[in-house]
Amino acid sequence: QVELVESGGGSVQSGGSLRLTCEASGFNVSTYCMAWFRQAPGKEREAVARIATDGSASYADSVKGRFTISRDSAKNTLYLQMNSLKAEDTAPFYCAADHRWDGRICYSPPPGYAMTYWGKGALVTISS
Repeated sequence: QVELVESGGGSVQSGGSLRLTCEASGFNVSTYCMAWFRQAPGKEREAVARIATDGSASYADSVKGRFTISRDSAKNTLYLQMNSLKAEDTAPFYCAADHRWDGRICYSPPPGYAMTYWGKGALVTISS
């Protein structure tokens, strides 16, 4: 049974940092395509960062240079380090995984790409 559980959300001031953690079960994070998404109020769900099994990663333009996606296969966890946070980063963040995609399809997906497994979300709130 694949499960994803996010933690590490909370409230911080603009310019601060948070690290989100996604604990996986039923598979290992080093064997699946993994990603972090967010969905701000009134907006579509947005892919923030993606990482393939070989470590290749991609980021949304809005977070490049501020966010870093990483994983620890021994702990079976996925991380999102978020620095220099802005008010517009406020959103629920979701951990996602897919066993079907890897390599370029994972970190640079074609139109219609969708992840199979999702966590329930962790709320990140940034105050000005």
